[in-house]
Parts: sequence; structure tokens; C-alpha cells
Amino acid sequence: MSSWYTQHGKNSDVIITSRIRLARNISGIPFNSRLNAEEQKQIKERVKSAICDSNTPYAKTLKFIDMNDVPENECYAMVERHIISPEFAQNRQNKAIIISEDESVCVMIGEEDHIRIQVLYSGLELEKAYDIAERIDSFLGDTLHFAFDEKLGYLTQCPTNLGTGLRASVMLHLPLLESTREISLIADSVSKIGFTVRGMYGEGTESAASLYQLSNQITLGISERDALKNLTAITMQIVEKELSLRNSANRTLLEDKICRAYGILKNARVISTKEMMQLTSMIKLGISMGIIDIDSSVPIRILIECQPHSLMRKCGICDADERDINRAITIRNLLE
Repeated sequence: MSSWYTQHGKNSDVIITSRIRLARNISGIPFNSRLNAEEQKQIKERVKSAICDSNTPYAKTLKFIDMNDVPENECYAMVERHIISPEFAQNRQNKAIIISEDESVCVMIGEEDHIRIQVLYSGLELEKAYDIAERIDSFLGDTLHFAFDEKLGYLTQCPTNLGTGLRASVMLHLPLLESTREISLIADSVSKIGFTVRGMYGEGTESAASLYQLSNQITLGISERDALKNLTAITMQIVEKELSLRNSANRTLLEDKICRAYGILKNARVISTKEMMQLTSMIKLGISMGIIDIDSSVPIRILIECQPHSLMRKCGICDADERDINRAITIRNLLE
């Protein structure tokens, strides 16, 4: 089965992914920051048993992976594929994931909270992603009994997740809003109504390839469905602004930039991560505008499969110069 990022989603000319994360903790057990190694191990085994030993489809479709057994290089390649967070990768002791074959569904055990249920889809699929996450949440909640307060909702280690425990986000490709510097104005505006704009890998990261994550900040006093509805509305407003700028841009100058980027990527023998990100953003734009006629999944494959750790996973451990050579080869193969 192919990975989630090779699929074609709704509004994928601008909306790269939709992601749902639900933060949950088991009732009667302290938060992760208060647990010792043995207690962390016990939680890992309880969640594993709840899913993998259950009489449900999840036992057959989801695979348990103990992060203690995952090499560092592979672990950070998972970050590059947006399976796990950078924080989760930094300390893998007594952590685990339970994941689907296409990596669209991932239950993280031992992140900031006991459990993080994540569902990731291409394009605008917030409702679909939430429906799957909610089913897993209900199943695990019946088995493990999550910490919940009638007034406060789900109890989480970080107060910013208190309530629904929901973090819904979309990753957007916004090259024109970035080039006109309107993205900073949008970030300031949405922050006033309970949303945040972050970089490619979430909190604390910068934008690359003109990719930005838009997510909800409010989790208390609002239902999950209303949060998704509000996020979708803001997302579509931003999409309309980006598409309007694309339509009004100088077509000749834009085509020139896009075709130059395409030419370099098709012929380069050595290319850095930074240059790859910049040029691939342009060919993604070119495909969306009908200037370049190639499969629309190719730019996203390049952006993920040509990251440093993903390349080392594919080609073996290599130094920076060898990675730059292998990156150029991989890009040329993907563009053929």
C-alpha cells in the first residue's frame, strides 16, 4: 500500500494535508512527566494490549512498533514523513507507536500525554480524519478509561489541550501569500480568533517550501465538530486569497520562475536540502496552475523522500556531500 502523501486529496492545489490529533491520558495514572521508567513501560503494554489483542479490525490493520528498537536515523525519517513529532523522536525510551500500513493512522504512546491519536490525510479531509480518530478514541476510552472531568473535559498534561484534547491542522502551500508577505498579516489576524500559523513541522519550526500549518488553539468550551467547522472556514478563506494572487500574478514572470526551477531539478547533479525545498515549491505551484504537466503527488514525494534522514534511510548512512548527490538522483528519477 502506498504512503498517505502519494494520494490525491480535495483542494490539493493549496491544501497539502489534514491532520487530527487527540491527546488522552489514562484515568488514575499521573501525567508522563511524573512517571518513572517502569510506569511508562506499563502504559505502553496496556495500550498495546488494548489494540493488538482486541477482537477488532485494529488488531489486524495496525502494527505495534517499540521505539526502543528503531534506529535514530529511521526515527527522524518518521518525523520527515510527519508520522511523529520532533519531540517524540528526541527521547525514545519506553515509547511506542501503533501505526497503519500507509502511515495515515498513528497512535503515539508516551509523547507529552499517555496517548496521542493521529490521523493524517492528503487534501482537505478534516471531517474524515476526525471520524477515524474518534472511533479509535471511543474504542480505547471504553477499554482504558481516559481521565475526564465533567466541567473541564479531557485532562491533559499541558493546559492548552484541556477540554477536547483536539489539535486539528491543515498544511497549506502559500507561495504567493509568502512572496507578498501577506502571510504574516494572516498569522496575526487568525491568532486573535483562536488559530495559529506555524512552520512545516509544527510548533517552534520555520516555514520551508512555502508550507505553513494552520491549527486550532482553543480546546476548552467548544465542541470538536465546531472546532473543525471553524478551521475549515478559515482555511478556505486563506485558500481563496492564495488563488486570487495566483490568478492576478504576472503569468510570464511566474512561468519563467517555475520553468527555471523545473529545469534545474530535472538536470542537477548536486542539490542541497534548502535549494530542493525552494525549487520544489515552484514546481508544485506550476502543476497547480497548469504550467507543468506531471503527477501532482511528485512535489510532495520530493519534499518528503529527499529530506536528509529519509535519504539516508534509502541510500544508507552518508555524509552531506553524498546526500546532495543522492538527492539529485532521486529527484531526477521522480521527475522522469
